[in-house]
Parts: sequence; structure tokens; C-alpha cells
Amino acid sequence: MDTEAAIRHGTMRVTALLLVAAALAIGLGVGGVGASLPVVAGFLALSGGLYALRPDPDRFGPVAGIHVGDILHSLWLAPLLVAAVLVVRLSATPGEVQAIGGLLGLAGMANYFLRPVYLLGYDLVSAVSGGAGRANGR
Repeated sequence: MDTEAAIRHGTMRVTALLLVAAALAIGLGVGGVGASLPVVAGFLALSGGLYALRPDPDRFGPVAGIHVGDILHSLWLAPLLVAAVLVVRLSATPGEVQAIGGLLGLAGMANYFLRPVYLLGYDLVSAVSGGAGRANGR
């Protein structure tokens, strides 16, 4: 896999996981549930279940340039991320849990929109180090 494809692929995977984590946290807050140890334990159990049931990454091919199989293979990380964030703030109210979800979604979209900056950074490092080529192929 060339560098540009690896950067694009990794960025989409992280973005998708952050957006799923955001949806989980926002849904929890909308449901009127705040952060607590049983909620964190539930997210850890969900993460473990998704890990046990994760499909083979090559089972699903790319859809619109996004490798769905890899995203589904690493989907178990989304509830784990929510559990990690909620364990830091165990006394969060439902509104605060919604805000946490919004911040996770913001981080996901920021990651998506920073993809050209990642490619530019690779180009700069490659040019300074005399690397083989540029990420964007030009």
C-alpha cells in the first residue's frame, strides 16, 4: 500500500471510530443516562462482545473508497473509547455525556478534515529527508 493510501485509510478508520463513539455517548445522554460504573462496565462488555464477533477484515470490500471490512474489524474500539472517557468523569450528568459525545464527534471530523495536512507533512518530511516520493504523487 502506498503512503497516500495508508494515510487516507488510517484517517478514515480513526474518523469512523470516533464518530461511532460519539453516537454512543450522545445516545446515552439523550436517553437520560449519566456516567457511572455500571455504564462503564456495560460499554466494556459491549466492547468485548464486538471484539469476539469481529469479522475478517477481507470479508467486506471497499465501498465508495472506504474499506468497510477494516472499520468493522476495529469497531470494538469505539465502546472501549467511550468507557475510557466516561471512567475519567464518572459523575457526568446526561447533558455532560452528550457534550462528551459531541467532543468525540468534533475530534473525528477534525481528524477527517486534517487529512490534507497529514499528507503535506509527509511531503515535507520526504522532501527534507530525500525520500522516494511524495504522498500525492506529484
